[in-house]
Amino acid sequence: MDKKKLRKIERTQTGVRIEKRILKVLKGFAGYHDISLGDLMEGIVLHSFDGKAPFSDKSLKKIEELKKVYNLDLTWEDSHKLQE
Repeated sequence: MDKKKLRKIERTQTGVRIEKRILKVLKGFAGYHDISLGDLMEGIVLHSFDGKAPFSDKSLKKIEELKKVYNLDLTWEDSHKLQE
């Protein structure tokens, strides 16, 4: 990446609780792309904030593979309906 385009930011450590299988898929996907989990999550959020899809068709296929590996059967319809 061109250094002129890099943006200076400040990161903070956080203790986010997340469903176990979702985390496994996210970690697997980040590892597949050789990026940190934090970088992946920042990218997803920034795309979402701008109303943009964060994943290509190729990435969605990889995510589907990882969901099968980790038995993740939750969908967007389950959000805000999860109970421990």
